[in-house]
Amino acid sequence: MWLFDNQTVPDIRTKLPGPKAHALLERDHRYVSPSYTRVYPLVVERGSGAVIQDVDGNLFLDCTAGIAVTSTGHCHPQVVAAIKDQADKLLHMSGTDFYYQPQIDLAERLGELGPGPGRRRVFFTNSGAEALEAGLKLARWHTGRSRAVAFFGAFHGRTYGAMSLSGSKLVHRRGFSPLVPDIHHVPYPRGCQACNDTEAGCACVTQIEETIFKRIAPPEEVAAIFVEPIQGEGGYHVPPGGFLPALRELCDRHGMLLVVDEVQTGMGRTGKMYAVEHWGVDPDIICLAKGIASGMPLGAIVARDQVMDWPSGSHASTFGGNPVSCRAAVATLDLLRDGYMTNAAERGAQLLAGLRELRPRHRIAGDVRGLGLMVAMDIVREDDPLTLDHDLRDAIIQTAFHRGLLLLGCGEAALRFCPPLCITAEQIETALRILDGVLASSLKQQTVGV
Repeated sequence: MWLFDNQTVPDIRTKLPGPKAHALLERDHRYVSPSYTRVYPLVVERGSGAVIQDVDGNLFLDCTAGIAVTSTGHCHPQVVAAIKDQADKLLHMSGTDFYYQPQIDLAERLGELGPGPGRRRVFFTNSGAEALEAGLKLARWHTGRSRAVAFFGAFHGRTYGAMSLSGSKLVHRRGFSPLVPDIHHVPYPRGCQACNDTEAGCACVTQIEETIFKRIAPPEEVAAIFVEPIQGEGGYHVPPGGFLPALRELCDRHGMLLVVDEVQTGMGRTGKMYAVEHWGVDPDIICLAKGIASGMPLGAIVARDQVMDWPSGSHASTFGGNPVSCRAAVATLDLLRDGYMTNAAERGAQLLAGLRELRPRHRIAGDVRGLGLMVAMDIVREDDPLTLDHDLRDAIIQTAFHRGLLLLGCGEAALRFCPPLCITAEQIETALRILDGVLASSLKQQTVGV
C-alpha cells in the first residue's frame, strides 16, 4: 500500500543536506520568517506511511509525523482519495455562512464520539491555537466569568489567548506583553504519589484551592481550568491516576468548565480516541487539531450541547471546517476505527519496552514515559544521571537525522516519539536500533557525528 514498502529505510545517499536541499535552504533563509523553529536541514519532497523522502532522494524513518499531525501516515491512499474527490466538487464556500455536507457529516461524527453521554456540538477552526482561542471565548461566554486556570509546562499555542494559557518557554512570551489578563498558572503533577490514589483525591489539585482560590482568584470568578491530559511540548508527562478525576470534581464543585487540550493527545494517538478516556473523565470542552485530518489544516472544539450556547455571530471562521479538510477528517476517523488506534496502543507498548531496555546500556538515557504512540526519553548527563542535558539531547537529534531517523525534542531535555499511527513493528525495531547506536556514539559527543 505504501510507496516505499519495497525499499530499505532509512537510505541516506548524499551528504546532508544534499545539493538540491542546500539550494532550497539558501532561498528559504532569504525569504522566510526567522521565527520558525527548524530543527535540522530536512527539505521534504514526499512522504508515504512512516517514511519521508527529501529532495535529493534520501529516505528517512519518520518518528515525528509532522509534529503528531499525519496520524494515519503520510498520504494515506484513503485520505488522498477523499481529498481528490472533494477537490473536484467544492474547495470552499465558508461554513460560517453557508451549509455543505462534509462539515455536517464530520460534526455529527465528532458530536457522537463522546467521551461521555449526551449530545455535543462542534465549532471548526483551522488550527490548535484557534481551537484554544475558541475554547477560552466559549468558557467565558457560557459561565459569565473572566478568569481561567492553566498549568506550568503547558503549551496551547502562540496566538494571544493560547499563548497566555501556555506556561512552557519564555521564548513564546518574551517581548509580546501585555498578554490576556486573569489567567493563573499552577504546577502540573509530575511523579506525585498522592495523586495516584483516586479515593484520597489529588494533592496537586488541592493546592489549586489553597494557592489560587484562597489567595488570587475567587472561584466564583473562574470560568474554566485548561489542561493537557498528557503534557505535549512540555515533556510528554503523563499525570498520576488521580489527577484528572480530581480536577473534574473540583470544576463540578465550583461551577467551572473543564477544558481539555487534546490537540496532540487526541485522535487515537494514545490508543483511545481521546486521552481523557484512560481516566474515565468527561470534559465540558475538548480542543482538537493536529491529527484530526491526517495533514490537512483543521481544528475543532467539541462541547456539551448546553455549553455551546453562544449566539449567532459571536464567533466564526472563514476557513474553519473547509470541505476538503472535513472529508480528510472523516476518512481519518474511519481508519482510526478500523485499526489504527489499536496499532497505536500495541506499537506504543513496543516502543516503551524497547526504550526501557536501552536504558541500562546507556548512562545518558534517563526516564522513559508515555502512552500509546506519545513517548519520550529524557537525556541526562553521563556523570550526573539526575541532571537533564539539553545540549546533548539536541546533538542526539542531529546525529539521528544524519542516520536517517527523524526525531523531535520536548520538555527540557527529552526525545519525543510521535510517529504516524500506521508505523509497523519492524519500523519500531529499526528506530530503536538506530537510537541505540546514536546513544552509544553520543556519550562524549556534543556535535553531529555519523
